Amino acid sequence: MTDFLYLTHPQVMVDPAVPVPRWGLSEVGRARTRAFAACTDLSPYRRIVSSTEVKAQETASLLAATLGVPVEVREGMEENDRSATGYLPEAQFQEMADAFFARPRESVAGWERAQDAQARIVAAISRTLAELQEHRQVPVLFVGHGGVGTLLLCHLAGYPISRLHDQPPVGGGCWFRAGAGQRPDRWRTMEEGAAQVHAGQDGPAQAGAGRESTAPAGAREQGAAPACAPEEGP
Repeated sequence: MTDFLYLTHPQVMVDPAVPVPRWGLSEVGRARTRAFAACTDLSPYRRIVSSTEVKAQETASLLAATLGVPVEVREGMEENDRSATGYLPEAQFQEMADAFFARPRESVAGWERAQDAQARIVAAISRTLAELQEHRQVPVLFVGHGGVGTLLLCHLAGYPISRLHDQPPVGGGCWFRAGAGQRPDRWRTMEEGAAQVHAGQDGPAQAGAGRESTAPAGAREQGAAPACAPEEGP
């Protein structure tokens, strides 16, 4: 398997009047992305592949500008489909997210089932890696979302689907590495992980390793932003 980095978009501008897939990054999200690009050696990643959602594409574009490479947009990497409910108040959203992970074989209030979202993101990543590997085995930087990203991490690490392995509560902007001979163990934040992107510090997945990144309310895509910018949303 080609080595890759999976990065989630950081804070967005929450607008209940706009469909969630069309939300863009907030100023906090843009600043975090620029800082990550400035202090992290991303030069080995010569392919940047983004979800079709606006917030992911904006994150990918900021990184691409630094690397001088185009953004490739692929379908199948979108966040779990929540269109049945649309925007939800924060407390209600967190309850729904808990249920989404806790009952992966069920459609919670019409949401895409977690097991289906997992199959979709795994297929999208695998398909893209296979296509790119036909040309050159160049490390790939994927830019996506926390919910399906956690489902992908669980699959690659051999963890059962659980919110225990969700992103830490920093408003998004987290990453993990995977590839030949390497399974992810947990999420790392943009700020925590800049020096570790190529340091080989992920190591093999171990039982319970994800407990370090247990995510309380506010960690998912619609949740609260970090304390430095509570008004922005993730």
